[in-house]
Amino acid sequence: MHQSIEVDEKIFQDAVRFYGTVFNIPPLASKIYAYLLFDYEKVGITFDEFVEVLSASKSSVSTSISLLLNAQLIVDHSKMDERKRYFFINDEYKKIRFEKIVQKMQDELKLLDDLNTFKKVKDDGYNERIEAYKVLLNKNIKNIQESLNKL
Repeated sequence: MHQSIEVDEKIFQDAVRFYGTVFNIPPLASKIYAYLLFDYEKVGITFDEFVEVLSASKSSVSTSISLLLNAQLIVDHSKMDERKRYFFINDEYKKIRFEKIVQKMQDELKLLDDLNTFKKVKDDGYNERIEAYKVLLNKNIKNIQESLNKL
């Protein structure tokens, strides 16, 4: 079997390191994700191609693909007349990723409010820093949501 896509080795290695760190995924999962980045034509990459090109065992590739699917980083598709599954980068993931970031910031704002309500002793210096932090969180939430609406 041959590679169905052209890959630049340096960019591939840079992408493996970057996405492995950003998504906190194991090296093989990061390689699969990075390899899919080069599928510009969206033809999809088969399981067998990953096994061959990445020189990995079928079980390791299967585990990594499952992790990526569960994390919604990739999607799969089967053609009507074939049993093979084709894998693609999930184009919606950028939106999903930032929606999760917004949700975490909103959760933190609620937690800060709950802690402030519970706190019995008032410390003006502490309250000013917390309020400044909450303003920052709210500005970032607003900016991200505006950008998400454009996606």
